[in-house]
Amino acid sequence: MGQTMAQKVWENHVVRRGEDGAPDLIYIDLHMVHEVTSPQAFEGLRLAGRPVRRPDLTIATEDHNTPTLDIDLPIADLTSRTQIETLRSNASDFGIRLHRLGDADQGIVHVVGPQLGLTMPGLTVVCGDSHTSTHGAFGALAFGIGTSEVEHVLATQTLPLAPFKTMAVTVNGLPPEGVSAKDIILAVIARIGTAGGQGYVIEYRGEAIKAMSMEARMTVCNMSIEAGARAGMVAPDETTFAYIAGRPHAPAGADWDAAVEYWRTLPSDPDATFDREIVLDATQLEPFVTWGTNPGQGLPLSANIPSPDDFSSDADKLACSRALDYMGLTPGMALRDIAVDTVFIGSCTNGRIEDLRAAAKVVSGRHKADGVRVLVVPGSARVRLQAEAEGLDRVFTDFGAEWRNAGCSMCLGMNPDQLAPGERSASTSNRNFEGRQGKGGRTHLVSPLVAAATAVRGRLSCPADLPDAA
Repeated sequence: MGQTMAQKVWENHVVRRGEDGAPDLIYIDLHMVHEVTSPQAFEGLRLAGRPVRRPDLTIATEDHNTPTLDIDLPIADLTSRTQIETLRSNASDFGIRLHRLGDADQGIVHVVGPQLGLTMPGLTVVCGDSHTSTHGAFGALAFGIGTSEVEHVLATQTLPLAPFKTMAVTVNGLPPEGVSAKDIILAVIARIGTAGGQGYVIEYRGEAIKAMSMEARMTVCNMSIEAGARAGMVAPDETTFAYIAGRPHAPAGADWDAAVEYWRTLPSDPDATFDREIVLDATQLEPFVTWGTNPGQGLPLSANIPSPDDFSSDADKLACSRALDYMGLTPGMALRDIAVDTVFIGSCTNGRIEDLRAAAKVVSGRHKADGVRVLVVPGSARVRLQAEAEGLDRVFTDFGAEWRNAGCSMCLGMNPDQLAPGERSASTSNRNFEGRQGKGGRTHLVSPLVAAATAVRGRLSCPADLPDAA
């Protein structure tokens, strides 16, 4: 029987096969570290007198707690400053490469890895961050790990892991104009639910996926976690190879040829069997937004707010009722009638150069709606520099947006970029949990196109809603 791509990568990394139900021991090719989940892991190494096993396969960057303004000044928040300073001392003590604030290669860890060419097909990639699934867009088996696992990888460059199930999500056809990768993954999550992928590695396939750029594929794989999956993957192809070629850590010469030859063997075999298969028709999709307090509570922008009575199970009725209460919404209200206070464009989901270009195209020559705050936060310093070289920063500032330095920013509110209680945002990030963007804040997950159009109108919108849309 043929193997799926995930099974191939797994088998190529088994150090020791588990016996009598014990997990396999898997080799880890790339370990990424940031300031939030690493302090206890490094302290564990210190207490045990252990070094980092492979500092050359470990890279650190500052992202979650970093301010996006005044990065040349001491960090004002004591907790954030302590976490950043602790990462800096740990990286120095253990000989780990660190990209710190002000470094051209600093940024969100899941943006930095791919842009440096560290993320490649067939690798195992881990980080103490759930959205490590982003790197699966390259055909890597990439997933988030907990603090104790971070310590295990630092000490041994391996990880004991139980086998997973496999799911194929096939997205047939090409989406209409204005429907992006973010809309596709929100539609997938709405279809299978936030627990639908639990225990699975999802492989995204089909014409819509194959037509995507690498940055769009990263958006899809990034939010596999919001579907409950262990990881998400896309088979490497010519688009993948073109993206990697020439990057700082990419193979070159004969090594490149050998790498590509291997990468071509990774896609799932034609006779591979998946434990579950889901099929979507991209031609029938439209821009998606979330209305509730988990990423599965999403609907097409043309829809109305649901009622608890629209759901069959008592659990779903209760979840809807609680979400509407927290979000301050009324059943039957048109999604397009929902006004926002803030628009956030950024995060490891949608903070790459293509996302900024898409948003800038919508807002160019316009001005933001009165009373709406707009934050544009590049996913990395390199993305920021490239955007400025293309003049995108001026497009955004002329529009009335705030142009910021790189970091996780308002995605999770572990830094100064937060919503006030009761404020409502349209956000290109990945989670809309209660308080995610600030205590009492209300979050609607959207694509960069919807975020930009919403900033123009002040209500949830897509570019087709704008007055002079073609």
